[in-house]
Amino acid sequence: MIWILVIVFVVALVLRYPIAFALGLACLSYLIAADIPLILMPMKMYSGIDVFVLLSIPGFIIAGNLMNQGGLTEKIITFCNHLLGHIRGGLSLVNIGASMLFAGISGTAISDTASMGSVMIPAMKKEGYDADFSCAVTAASSTVGPIIPPSVPMIIAATLSGLSVGKLFLAGAIPGLLLGVGLMVVAYIIARKKKYPKHPKSSFGQVARGFVDTFWALLMTFIILFGIIGGIFTPTEASIVAVLYALIIGRFVYKKLNFKNVQVVVLDSMKTSASLMILVGFANLFGYILITEHIPQTISSEILGFSTNKYVVLLLINMLLIVVGTFMETIAALLILFPILLKVALAVDVDPIHFAVIAVLNLIIGLTTPPVGVCLFVASSIGKVSIGKVSRAGFPFLMVSLVVLVLVTLFPEISLWLPNLFSE
Repeated sequence: MIWILVIVFVVALVLRYPIAFALGLACLSYLIAADIPLILMPMKMYSGIDVFVLLSIPGFIIAGNLMNQGGLTEKIITFCNHLLGHIRGGLSLVNIGASMLFAGISGTAISDTASMGSVMIPAMKKEGYDADFSCAVTAASSTVGPIIPPSVPMIIAATLSGLSVGKLFLAGAIPGLLLGVGLMVVAYIIARKKKYPKHPKSSFGQVARGFVDTFWALLMTFIILFGIIGGIFTPTEASIVAVLYALIIGRFVYKKLNFKNVQVVVLDSMKTSASLMILVGFANLFGYILITEHIPQTISSEILGFSTNKYVVLLLINMLLIVVGTFMETIAALLILFPILLKVALAVDVDPIHFAVIAVLNLIIGLTTPPVGVCLFVASSIGKVSIGKVSRAGFPFLMVSLVVLVLVTLFPEISLWLPNLFSE
């Protein structure tokens, strides 16, 4: 019966159904074909979303949108421009640096591409940067978002595995910084080669004022991270603290929030949260069907039958996740594949926190991988450049992302050093 589920799912994706509805339709088709009572569908969906830590996702989404609506994006860009604008190709470095700072607020790659891209791509084109390069650097830098905490994919991974959200947040910090620095190096080399412009060097006073303007927003990341790690509050409580903090900062410090735009933020956040929760519910039903059909055991036995060497198994998993990430959104892919592949990783003694970072990193790299990387499409639509040109311009950034992935895979300490440090 599993072939019915696969066919319906693939056809729905080809017809460009939203991933959640494609998954739900596929599951419904399976239940009908297998003559399973349809009451199972709402029961499994509810059990999938009836997890306390998942309540943190709407909170973080609202907090991020409030900070963005409150003028944070422009302030981060201004601060990074004071720091990096005087370097050759400085605006591309500002793009990446701003994404690294904004990562702690947005938590998702697509929101980063849309938010930063709408500001940075037109600005870069206006200053003489090639349009395809502007789009490529924006899409590539947005992949830092789901790695640097707070990260929605990390919360999902924690929910699926029972791992500590705080430890997963810490585990993503160093790989995220490595990825950001690697992208900056590539951007600088290309900028020197193409003689992209640079700005006059900012004074110390301008840098200091930029830092002060940005400080209160960036402080939210530290409050969230160290509040969770220090046991002051749970991830769900942290998300509510983040919302209250974002409201106060946006209203009384940046003075950009009012009743009208808060309403818009809440409505947009509700839509995003609802789509994620529907996806989680259908994915839980999908997981039940896979277990019923013994698919996890089959995949595990096939991979382990090929090799029991830890690094060979991780290579195979990396290849699978990179391919899946090119055509499937990160959270959807995590919900479907992470529990299955985690069992394979544990069988060859891979640390579960290390594996969670590998899985998330693979899937977010897939967002910038042709032919259907979602972030590429968002950036190309903003810059009005063909997806082919953006993909070619983004190839060097893709290569450095893969180098970081290899390093994180081969050296677990990159992911585990911070979690182990704070657990001692």
